[in-house]
Amino acid sequence: MGIPSQDVLSKVYGDDAPRAAERLSALAARYDEAFGAGDPEFFTASGRTEIIGNHTDHNGGKILCASITMDSVAAAQRTDDGVVTIWSEGYPEAIVVDTNNIDKIAHGGGSTTLVAGMLEAAVKRGFKVGGFNAVASSEVIPSAGVSSSASFEMLVCEIVNHLYNDDAIERADYARIGQYAENVWWDKASGLMDQMACAVGGTILLDFSDGVKYEKVDFGFDELGHDLVIVNTGKGHADLSAEYSSVPNEMHDVAAALGVKNLCDSSEEAVLADLAALREKCGDRAVLRALHYFEEVKRVEAAEAAINAGDKAKVLDIITASGRSSWEWLQNAVVPGMPEEEPIPMALALTELYLRRIGGGAFRLHGGGFAGVIMCVIPKAETAGYVDYMAGYFGRENVYLTNIRQTGAACLGKA
Repeated sequence: MGIPSQDVLSKVYGDDAPRAAERLSALAARYDEAFGAGDPEFFTASGRTEIIGNHTDHNGGKILCASITMDSVAAAQRTDDGVVTIWSEGYPEAIVVDTNNIDKIAHGGGSTTLVAGMLEAAVKRGFKVGGFNAVASSEVIPSAGVSSSASFEMLVCEIVNHLYNDDAIERADYARIGQYAENVWWDKASGLMDQMACAVGGTILLDFSDGVKYEKVDFGFDELGHDLVIVNTGKGHADLSAEYSSVPNEMHDVAAALGVKNLCDSSEEAVLADLAALREKCGDRAVLRALHYFEEVKRVEAAEAAINAGDKAKVLDIITASGRSSWEWLQNAVVPGMPEEEPIPMALALTELYLRRIGGGAFRLHGGGFAGVIMCVIPKAETAGYVDYMAGYFGRENVYLTNIRQTGAACLGKA
């Protein structure tokens, strides 16, 4: 079994196409080991970077985000038995879901539950599902804020879309399918940003105030002479669902106290006008998180205006301001009650010291928060030095040089 052509891989992976070819060749071999000789097609779905707009999606806000060069890949082939079987690298057992008996699978954690939830969501949204065999592999850092689960979700959506729906499912539906699986089957109060950024590709501006609207944005760090470096602090957030869910839940509490469903239906002025009552009813942290929401949406709009005005460098300053707000107002940099373990503030403090020294760059916590990764946008001349610097504290295996890529979820085809 061969792999997609060099031309196809170059369009998606650029200069990294030779290494992508090696990955897909290994994937093809694993497919043969798992299922015997076949004729599968190859699929990809990226990880994501959140540029500005931390924790705004679930309350109808705006986000500037992008697909990154870390991705998940799969080799998959349709079957006639209605059974989905996925062998994922690094996991001892296959994911197995009979599409004719999805209701027999219990809700809870785990990849099997996630896939079952997605298949149910696809059917509920009027799409076709069916069986397929697949092997998958991912370079997206797990449980670390670059959306390894959403990348996997969008990979599965792409497979289902291509094999059973003639590539007709919209990217917004991909996101809704992934969100449904997390909300209903995992009981995780996630929004839609992760899925959209992994699915669409390139830099996008998302607006969740009325459904899911997005537009492609002409922005990249490369053109500013900067690199994107992700630092994994060594503490995953897989066991922090309660802390993660507290953010949208508390924002919704404030919205309800204001008489609306989501904060996008109210205003910062309304919060300030009724501050004492809101503090009494919802608590200070919830009110601070609501104020972060309104200021964060303004930052996204300011970044959009700067990009449209040709002042893309201004976005770097807004990124750092956004990160400050997440740390201080949103308060998702630390796990409450665990002062002895604060890896995110430690990585941010060390990065701030480095950027002060060189007089440039931008930084922020990344993703849902509480643990996982931070991002640093660093001048290219300083990238190697910063990587060495952070590797000295967190290990070289936890410092990742990545970039924005233009392809989100896609079928790469056959050989």
